[in-house]
Amino acid sequence: MSIAYSVYPDHLAASHQVASLMAEAVASHPSCVLGLATGSTPLQVYSELCRRHREDGLSFGDVTTFNLDEYLGLKVGHPQSYRHFMQTQLFDQVDIDIPRTHFPDVHADDVQQASEHYEHQLSESGGIDLQLLGIGTNGHIGFNEPGTTLESLTRVVDLAPSTIRSNTRFFESAEQVPRQAITMGIASILRAKKVVLLATGAAKAAAVAGAIQGPITADNPASYLQSHADVLFVLDEPAAAQLDAR
Repeated sequence: MSIAYSVYPDHLAASHQVASLMAEAVASHPSCVLGLATGSTPLQVYSELCRRHREDGLSFGDVTTFNLDEYLGLKVGHPQSYRHFMQTQLFDQVDIDIPRTHFPDVHADDVQQASEHYEHQLSESGGIDLQLLGIGTNGHIGFNEPGTTLESLTRVVDLAPSTIRSNTRFFESAEQVPRQAITMGIASILRAKKVVLLATGAAKAAAVAGAIQGPITADNPASYLQSHADVLFVLDEPAAAQLDAR
């Protein structure tokens, strides 16, 4: 099954398209369940959603959210935690009900049990209606690094060296970057009804091309999305540069 994709001139245009898709999902189904991603790629998506809330009255009052992942080893409220990211970039700026926002409990005494509980919460929610993803330069989605199996569920993972290097820009030094996280698994992600992956920049071009037009392989976890019935990659021109014209 091939993956649909659309290409936009730049990061901002691609981000606004993703925001439009998410806003349409919320407007048409106010109690929808959104799967959310973090990092630098979706910043403009969340900024545009906040603008639509302020200026157009887009309401998140009945929306439920599940984040893909969270670092292990950071203190509660750490400025580089993904909970803090989502609070500052979206939740604090819209009318969302905070108890409806979910993250893996990385501070639990038993993080394996916490991972299983998160999987249970996903199921109990009725499933994610729209899952937003980014993609790593090595093809990871969530923190599902190369080598991840198709059947993987929410669990504790070790971060690949390339992911640690990439995330060093958010910390004062590489030593401060967590080495582990809890992430939704590939099977968890594939249960979403619709998946939208935003990728921008030339550094993502090889991973994008492999995910869309390469074989389905654990070497590029995003390629597993080829087996999903409703996936859209939203790209800027640099991220699409290695795709073959078909």
